[in-house]
Parts: sequence; C-alpha cells; structure tokens
Amino acid sequence: MSKRLRPARRLLSPPSKFDSRTARVFSPATLLLPWLLIAALFFQAGCNSRSSDADLVFVNGAEPQTLDPAHINGQLEGRLAYALFEGLTRRNAQGEVEPGIASSWDISADALTYTFHLRPEARWSNGDPVTAQDFYDSWKRVLEPSTASVYAEILFFIKNAEAYQSGKEKDFKQVGIRVLGSHKLQVQLNSPAPFFPEVISFVTYLPVPRSTVERHGSAWIKPAHMVNNGPFRLLAWKINDRVQLQRNESYWDQARVRLNRIDALSTSQGNTAVNLYLTGQADLLLDKGLIPPQILGELSQRPDFHRFTFLGTYFYRFNTTRAPLNNPLVRKALSAAIDRQRIVENCTRGGEPVARSFTPPGIPGYTPPQGPGFNPDQARAWLAEAGYPEGKNFPRLSILYNSSQAHASIAVEIQAMWKRELGITIDLQAQEWATYLKAMDSLDYDIARSSWVGDYLDANTFLDCFVTGRGNNRTGWSHPDYDQLLAQANLQTDPQQRLQLMARAESILIQEQSPIAPIYFYVGMLCFDANRIGGIEGNLMDDHPMREWFLKKKQP
Repeated sequence: MSKRLRPARRLLSPPSKFDSRTARVFSPATLLLPWLLIAALFFQAGCNSRSSDADLVFVNGAEPQTLDPAHINGQLEGRLAYALFEGLTRRNAQGEVEPGIASSWDISADALTYTFHLRPEARWSNGDPVTAQDFYDSWKRVLEPSTASVYAEILFFIKNAEAYQSGKEKDFKQVGIRVLGSHKLQVQLNSPAPFFPEVISFVTYLPVPRSTVERHGSAWIKPAHMVNNGPFRLLAWKINDRVQLQRNESYWDQARVRLNRIDALSTSQGNTAVNLYLTGQADLLLDKGLIPPQILGELSQRPDFHRFTFLGTYFYRFNTTRAPLNNPLVRKALSAAIDRQRIVENCTRGGEPVARSFTPPGIPGYTPPQGPGFNPDQARAWLAEAGYPEGKNFPRLSILYNSSQAHASIAVEIQAMWKRELGITIDLQAQEWATYLKAMDSLDYDIARSSWVGDYLDANTFLDCFVTGRGNNRTGWSHPDYDQLLAQANLQTDPQQRLQLMARAESILIQEQSPIAPIYFYVGMLCFDANRIGGIEGNLMDDHPMREWFLKKKQP
C-alpha cells in the first residue's frame, strides 16, 4: 500500500496578549449567525430550488474515506455502508437489534455457540443468493493480516479470531466459523457474550461479494463495480460533493424501503452544512458536529430541531510513546487542568454533561468510576512532581484535531487553560479528516481530539478500545492489569461480578493512568421537519438506518 504525501500542517500559536474569551468574542465564527440568517432568507424568498432530484437529501459530514466495510472506522462512512449492505442482524429506527439476513438463530446451553439460519430470499444486487459462505469469506477477509482491517478486533469474540489475525494461528479452520449449509452458519465464541447479536450488526461484520472484490481489487467499491445486498445500491460517488443511493430492487425486504433515491452531501464545515439545511438544499442535518455552537441557541428553539441522548464520549488522547506524555503524572495534570463545565457552556453549548469517565451513563447495571475533575492545584502539584514546576522546561506540544469550527474552539479553550493553569505553551494543529485519521493510526501526534460512540449496549464497547494492541487504542498505552481485568470480565458468567471487574479496569484507565482525558458526553442533535419526514428517531446508539426513512408529504 503506497503512502500518501501528507499536506503541510497548519500550526496555530496561542494568543499572547489576550485570553481565549477575547479571542472568542471577535472570532469569525461569532459573526456567522447573521450571514446564515441572511442567506436563508434570500433562498427562501425564491431561490430554494433543489440541485438534486433525490427524494431526500441529508448532510452526512466530511468526505467518506471508503465504503469497504473491512476498512471503515468512522460513523459517517458507517451510515452509508448500512444502507448498502446488511448483516446477519440489523438495527431499526429505535436503535434496537432485529433479524437481518439471518431470520433466526439458536444458542447452545453454554452460550458459546450460535447457529444462524439465513433467509433463502436474500439476494445480492446482481441477483445471486446471499449465502453462509459469503459471511465466512467476508469475515475471513477482515481477519487476514494482509487486509489490515482497522476494526478487526470487533471479531475477536469469535474463537481463535485474534490468534489468526495476529499471525499466531496460521490455519483459518481453527477459527470458530463454520458453514453448515448454504443458508446455515455456525459461530463459536471464546466466552459467553449475551450482546453478540448486537455486535454482528456492526459494520465490520457486513458481508461483501468475494468474486467482485477479487475481480476489481480496491476499485470494487466504485459505482460501476459494486455488488451489494442492502436496501440501496451505489448510484454515484462525486468526490467532495455527494454520494447518491438508489433503491435496490434485489433487496429481500424492499417493501420496507419507501424512498427511491437518497443523496448524502459531503462537507466538514458547519456554516456550509447549516446553510444547506436552512436554504432547503438538504432535508436533514445528521452530523451533530456540524452545528456551529454559536447558532445552537437559535436552532434549538425551532420545531425542526431534535435533541436526544446516546452513548458517545468526546475526549482527548495522549500519545504515551512520546515524552513527557509517557509519564502518567503529566497526563493526569493535563486532565485535571481542563475546566469541562466551561467548555460545554462556552464552546459546545448543547447542554452536554461533563465527562469524568470514558464510559457514558445509560448502560444497564454499570456505574463507571470517576476520574479527576477540574482541580488546578492538584494539576500543578502533579506537574511539579513530574519535574515541571510551574511548567518550567515543559516541551512545546500540539493538539491535533480534524478541521472543524467546533473542534477548533474547544482546542483554543483548552490551550488557554493549560497556559493559564500550568504555564505551558501548546500549539494547535488542524488537519483534514483523512490526514487526521492517518496521523492517529500512526501515532504521529502529541495530543489529539477524539470521540467514541458505542457499537453495542455494553461497557465493553468502550473499555475494549484500550486493550494492548487494539486498533482503536491509538495512544500507544498498554497496561497488563487493565488487559487482564477485561479478559476476566469477559469470561465471567455472573453479571454483577463482570461489571465489577470492568469498573476496576476503568479505574486504571481514568484514575491511575489517564492515557485519555474525557471531556463531555454527547447529546444527539438532528435537524429535520418531523411533519414531513418519518422513520428517524433519537436512540442510545445514534443509529438512523435509511431503510426506515419515508416522506409523510411532499415538500411545498
């Protein structure tokens, strides 16, 4: 795989003669609202003709990096993949798991073996039947070390899957996946996982057509080549503009699909996204990160603004392979010097709860331990103990974030906090989405903004991220006690003991080691006219499958 040249980085120095509050008052983002309102009024006065003949147009977020389920690790790409492919199970508008390609399944008495019965009527878009072999081949492809799937770890619930992906096991026949017939698939697990039917709805478990992948290589995801089994097919992919989806007439449950065409617009700029929505160029604003905080107060008063809670955490990662961030005292000092309440009040402005744990509230039975809150005196003491009293001799580090007004404003605020409370100077480093992801994957950063949305309703979907060697770790951090506690928890059949082991593991992550600094828990935000569009509901998983969407009446 060739390595792309990285664009020149844009470094922003901290303000020297005024604090972040002064910078915020006179920032361009603060002046955004009047221009957005003027633009909206102008288009509504007679220029709101749509540039698309799609039934529904929505703003998805930044330009997708791939539509290959084996390589997807972002929410915006996942939304599109769920429209194109369907797994053994799927989620509905309420975020609940229901049968997908598998019409039913049996579970052994020891809860280690699942036998899935596939629908004979399920078809690929070329008319071929979807078979158990397709899932076998697709999951094998994810686990092949040569595939370098960034999310292969979510298959590690399967017996010997991790050993095969790491190269320790060479024979794939030892992995717990068996084809028992054209429409019968058996899966053996390492340990009981009552949430496994939820897990297999995840994007990495989606099947892909082996013959198409082998014939076209990486180009198989292009519209001219793609074969898929989901409710929509890929009509067009216009880079930095839109992805166009057309109803898939070969889909087994096509009666459920009530839209013929959907366009997903690509933009990483909040002012552009809101303008597209306010002027009628888009019917739905789906990415919560694209609403500029400066106009959130105005938008939230509108009847087409919808708020809900879901399992998502905004946090900062520390690259623990770089000094001085390899010192837990430094990491804890940086975390304790963040005034999270100030950030949610002055930057995000969405009513987000501040986060002192990585795992958000809402997971049944689990109470996460709390890490350090805003405590400047303790932060200064930890930094002095690490050898940097009052910030003296502390090296100049940088905060990495993907280009976004919202991420930039938070970074500016934290930059000022660390200067004010700890006496250290931090630069800001903005990169486009693809470059930003590569920088985190290769640990080419000091401190990076991050977020995590749960893949299933269990604390493991958060805590497993920081097991040694996990593709989503992206901090270089490793702790044997943490790994062992989570391994023991996932072997535990007693639910209460399992939750206790997980809480002990999270206390290491949040209280003792701090390779991350949680900042706030997400609040979901959607903009759409509920009198005109149906099938979209707020839910804990922040999942909004397009097969559920429908129009209640035509747009005037």
